[in-house]
Amino acid sequence: MNPVAMGILLAVAWSAFLWSAARRWKLMAGAGRPEPRWDRLWQRLTGTVRFAFAQWRMPAYPLTGIAHILIFWGFLVLLLRSLILWGRGFDPGFDFWVLGIHSLPGKLYSVAKDGFAVAVFAAAFVALVNRVFFRPKRLTQSFEAVLILLIITTMMVADVFYDAADVSLRHLAAGTPVLFHKSEPAGSLLALGLAKLHLSQHTLHLLAQTGFWAHSCLVLLFLNLLPYGKHFHVLTAIPNVFFRDLRPRGRLAPIADIENQESFGASKITDFTWKAMLDMYSCTECGRCTDHCPANRTGKKLSPKHLTLDLRDNLYARSAELIGPIESGHPAGDATDDTSPTGKPKHASETLVPDVIDPDVLWACTTCRACEQECPVFISYVDKILELRRNLVLERGEVPAALATALRGIETNSNPWNISAMDRAKWAEGLDVPTMAETDGKGIDYLLWVGCAASFDDRAKKIARATVALLRQAGVSFAILGEEEQCTGDIARRAGNEYLFQTLAQANVETLNKYRVRRIITVCPHCFNTLANEYPDFGGYYRVISHGEFLAQLVKDGKLTIERKVRERTVYHDSCYLGRYNDVYEGPRDVLRQAGVELVEAPEHHERGLCCGAGGAQYFMEEQTSDRMNVARTTQILASDPKLIATACPFCMTMLTDGLKAKSLEESIRQLDIAEVLLEACGDGAPPAKADA
Repeated sequence: MNPVAMGILLAVAWSAFLWSAARRWKLMAGAGRPEPRWDRLWQRLTGTVRFAFAQWRMPAYPLTGIAHILIFWGFLVLLLRSLILWGRGFDPGFDFWVLGIHSLPGKLYSVAKDGFAVAVFAAAFVALVNRVFFRPKRLTQSFEAVLILLIITTMMVADVFYDAADVSLRHLAAGTPVLFHKSEPAGSLLALGLAKLHLSQHTLHLLAQTGFWAHSCLVLLFLNLLPYGKHFHVLTAIPNVFFRDLRPRGRLAPIADIENQESFGASKITDFTWKAMLDMYSCTECGRCTDHCPANRTGKKLSPKHLTLDLRDNLYARSAELIGPIESGHPAGDATDDTSPTGKPKHASETLVPDVIDPDVLWACTTCRACEQECPVFISYVDKILELRRNLVLERGEVPAALATALRGIETNSNPWNISAMDRAKWAEGLDVPTMAETDGKGIDYLLWVGCAASFDDRAKKIARATVALLRQAGVSFAILGEEEQCTGDIARRAGNEYLFQTLAQANVETLNKYRVRRIITVCPHCFNTLANEYPDFGGYYRVISHGEFLAQLVKDGKLTIERKVRERTVYHDSCYLGRYNDVYEGPRDVLRQAGVELVEAPEHHERGLCCGAGGAQYFMEEQTSDRMNVARTTQILASDPKLIATACPFCMTMLTDGLKAKSLEESIRQLDIAEVLLEACGDGAPPAKADA
């Protein structure tokens, strides 16, 4: 080996890498807003072991996922091999003092190293074939990706050939025939093959040198490519998982001291935090997020992957302005030829929307979190979209017309339908439901939070009435707020109108605390999420339970008696705000099982359930394409041949009912809320409700 050549190689390669990495660090730490992320260290560490090292989410795509796990762990094992080879550039016998081939640790490591070298080669080959020949739509096709896979496969081949030549030379020096060695399985097997070629000592030396320098150089080339492409995630993914958001998934961070803010949301890249920029660094471009995005599936402009990449490219394009150009001697901001990813001139006043991000991208999002559920490195998307929406709505007053109408309704009458607030309790006429004002909250165990949909939408009112009937049968002490209830503000907040949301939240919390409310039952997942996860930021701390979980417990406790089984083939549709946001999956299903239905699952269900298209204020907007999300979800559900579609969300109910109507199936397939199904089973004496009632 050549100590001088190895010294120069290491010095140049590591200096170049450290310079590049330092600029990326400076860009993230200097341009990103501060954000504390050092809380709950034990939870962060255990999550990092599970999701970063054990790669818990990768097998969701079995073939490529397992291939990635093998490559990841192979690199961890083979990193030690690279260090040994670099050391051998100075001392041919270097083996870290304990990893010589004749020591027990050395033999164990040699077996592990050979096994992973073969596994990594096979995994990289599979990934290469998948990318070059099958070309899944979700993947970004790039020369860089192919180059990296070729580098990986070449490194593995070089490593095994180096070992094979070394084994051959040792036997040649001893004058013995080449044998298979259990401690060097891959190298000795290849050496047996080389022995049949009767290679000369010179050729074997040349082969060993080629394998040695190929591995040593390629790993350094790979290292220096990392900061300039998608494989930067090799370095940033583990910290990104460690610094993931541990707050409730259904919580959006409020704008603090909103009355005194001069700007709102994100209009430029520096309005994002350092953690958001670490997200941008960590995108693997695997496309899992976009693969499961309901908006993208139905032809909208939104692609969570490309949203992240566009933001990342804008950050990189502005690096000279933000931290100084690469060339020395020029002050930051001197660069005049930078362009944004859209090709437009880039300067300090560039706004992300529309210069980098098309507004239609933002308004297509249903905030369903399917993208975040799939991302193996815990990149967040919804919070970034909402920050961009906040800027459009609060600072620039740019709101889709239909949504603006709904927001005005909330401002005027505390509901998006703009129906008089005096009519909020009309759904309960004839039921003699007590209000908190009438009881002053005394002797009331639960507040039934009805929500806007079940208060004003004619079809959804039946959900509230069914829930009341069941609570009465079970002897539950409850009351409603009636006219004192206002919209929780979920629609306003997801639309970007944080000011309106905070106004509603503060008013509702004041009302709830006035009556000393501690336990709340909801019939709407959006109300559930807002009350449980977002109202604590405004002094509202309550035990919130969805009506599905509560009703299931009432049956289990014997407080509700099943009188007749609803023996229909039934698919339950998971609400995003119950499921992916709050892990409420089994409660609603338990209600249906207790009611006696034949429960079958849609092709995609639980955490992979396809969004109905109503979330993120989409219910009050027109879809951007003729391919509608609710019809797509209905079509998917129909693949399970149900006679009844059950929901636990009034918005989902309307969307799926409209989906059935689009297919002219509203008369043949029923669509009921789980409370209606249970009431039917408990013998209310009323005829079954029709899906189009």
